[in-house]
Amino acid sequence: MYAALAGNLLVAVSKFAAAALSGSSAMLTEGIHSSADTVNQVLLLIGTKRSRAKPDASHAFGYGMEIYFWAFVVAVMVLFVGAAAALYEGVTEIQARQPITAPGVSLAVLALSVLFEGASFGVGYREYKRIVRGRKVGGQHVGLWRFIGISKDPNLYESLLEDMTALFGIAIAAAGVVASAYFGVLWADGAASVAIGVLLMADAAVIASATRSLIAGEAAAPPLLAQIAASGGTFQAWAAP
Repeated sequence: MYAALAGNLLVAVSKFAAAALSGSSAMLTEGIHSSADTVNQVLLLIGTKRSRAKPDASHAFGYGMEIYFWAFVVAVMVLFVGAAAALYEGVTEIQARQPITAPGVSLAVLALSVLFEGASFGVGYREYKRIVRGRKVGGQHVGLWRFIGISKDPNLYESLLEDMTALFGIAIAAAGVVASAYFGVLWADGAASVAIGVLLMADAAVIASATRSLIAGEAAAPPLLAQIAASGGTFQAWAAP
């Protein structure tokens, strides 16, 4: 999470600077995207800290469910707000069709963003591989998408989703900048912003669905249940927060 937070903060600052220099709608939208991801990580850190509070008279079983509440807040409030801002910016730019200046600056920032986001995703991906090593669900190895669906740790599955979405968003923004600046397709920059907004909405919908299920009392992951049964009640959690 700390790796994702640092990466998102650096990327957001760089994208906003590039947007100011180039006038690119796609770059501004990507700056909004990275800002939303930064806020997400801060909220998840708050949720993680609150979830570790000791049981008291009002919460006899502790505050573990706090992490799921904050994860849901991330999806519903932050990502959807970011998506709405991206869609608005994209539609406005499509109507205005302003040319991009200094496209090289935008592309250079996007290239650096790939390094930041790729490094952050690599940290999360290695953690995912460590967790699922030697584990199977239904006799099959646990793929990344399946892991996101059954994991009980919002810190990890949200970071993985956000980093994947960020990399797709960078590719879309780069396509919009290139098409607008070098091929004269002036509406492409705004269209890229709209596509990034749709991507953010899809990310929010997946996170909201997964977290809603956890808040509603979703059962433990299948490998964890199998481990409990095999050990007679003594186990080591592999997917719990």
